[in-house]
Amino acid sequence: MNIKTLTIEGHCEDIKISRIATGAMVSVERHTPNNDKIDHFFTVIRRNEPTDARYATALAVSRLVYGADSRGRNVATNSMIHEVMNAIELVARR
Repeated sequence: MNIKTLTIEGHCEDIKISRIATGAMVSVERHTPNNDKIDHFFTVIRRNEPTDARYATALAVSRLVYGADSRGRNVATNSMIHEVMNAIELVARR
């Protein structure tokens, strides 16, 4: 089974993970006043990136998914960040 696109319902907006030739692209789906969807580019994750770089990207994406507290800190736990990282890697596979 090949997954080409995955959409995660985020805290405020939907996060779309799409497969590209080198890995996966993460974008934020925003709704316009006409109820159309526009994708805003967020980041690209390459298949050959080291684990630390992929984790840092998943940390930034998890902030979009789970939100932040009143001090601006990410509310996602380590296991939540790993779930986001696994979803990104699932789409980025060949």
